[in-house]
Amino acid sequence: MPTEPAIALVIGSFHRSECETMLAAALATARDCGLAVTEQVWVPGSMEQPLALKRLLARDGIDGAVALGIIERGETGHGLVMAQAVIHAIIDLQLQTMKPVGVGILGPEIDRQQIGPRLEPYARAAVRAVRAML
Repeated sequence: MPTEPAIALVIGSFHRSECETMLAAALATARDCGLAVTEQVWVPGSMEQPLALKRLLARDGIDGAVALGIIERGETGHGLVMAQAVIHAIIDLQLQTMKPVGVGILGPEIDRQQIGPRLEPYARAAVRAVRAML
C-alpha cells in the first residue's frame, strides 16, 4: 500500500500568533491533499528558514517542505532585501535537492492590516503548490 508523501513545515516565529493561524491552515490542507506532515520546525524568522529547509530536505524521508512566515513592511528597505535573499535561497534549495518548497511567506512590504486576510490563503496555496510539484 503506498504511503502519503511526507512534508515538513518551517515556520517563522517572529509573528508567532499569526503564524499559528498559518500552521493550522497548512496542516488541514496537507491532510486534505493526502500529505503527511512529519516535521514542524519553528525558526526565529524568515532569514533562518533556508538553513532549516536545507537540513530537512537533506533527509530521505522528506519529500518536500513549506515555508510559512511574514516579512512586514518596515521603515527601511531591509525587508525587501531580506525577502529577495530568502526566496533566492529557497529556489536554489529546490534545484539542488529536486524537492519542492511551497512558499507561504507574506510580504515583503506587507502592511499590518493586510496580514489577517492573507494568512490562511497563503498557507493553503503553499501546501497545494508542493502537492502539485510532487
